[in-house]
Amino acid sequence: MATAVRNIWRALSPEQRVAGVGAVLLIVSTFGPFSFVEGAEILVALAILLLIFRRAQGRRFHLPFGDGTIIALGGVWCTLLVLVRLFNRPFAQAVFALGCCALIFAAGVRERTKRPADDMPSTRGEPTWLDDDPPGFGRGASRRRPPREEDLTAPLPSNHGVTRPLPRDEDLTEPLPGDQRTLPLPTERPDLPDVDEPPELKL
Repeated sequence: MATAVRNIWRALSPEQRVAGVGAVLLIVSTFGPFSFVEGAEILVALAILLLIFRRAQGRRFHLPFGDGTIIALGGVWCTLLVLVRLFNRPFAQAVFALGCCALIFAAGVRERTKRPADDMPSTRGEPTWLDDDPPGFGRGASRRRPPREEDLTAPLPSNHGVTRPLPRDEDLTEPLPGDQRTLPLPTERPDLPDVDEPPELKL
């Protein structure tokens, strides 16, 4: 159990960690006088924890306006709920609950700033956002990285990098056999008369 919790904690981004801590402390702040308002606060906090837990597992699902917006709205809604019960609970407890809501809201805003609304986590077992992120939502990531050039090309064989010199002209031509001679030009043949000028025409 402790190992699983530690792995999930390592798979979270700093913003998700802050939101998770704020959600847990918000549940703690509901101890004491209890009503349906505190029950609503617990439901919102559990929903935030479930969202973070699923992202740490690398689950693929999309939320409208992105995870950061949903977390920030959860912090705003819990703030309104705390203000409703402001005078029905001890003042220190109410201030503590407001601080937890502020943490959740700030973490959601930061999450929304770093990740766009249409981001989608990748499947389990491959880097999600950055190269060094563990599987899941990614720690300190801004968005899913595009494939690198070295990821799209297969490794070349070990002997591929050996370069060979270009062949020379004499290497491309083969010598003729020794008994083969070149034919003389027509002007060099003895059986043909030499014609220097065209014959004159007689009228």
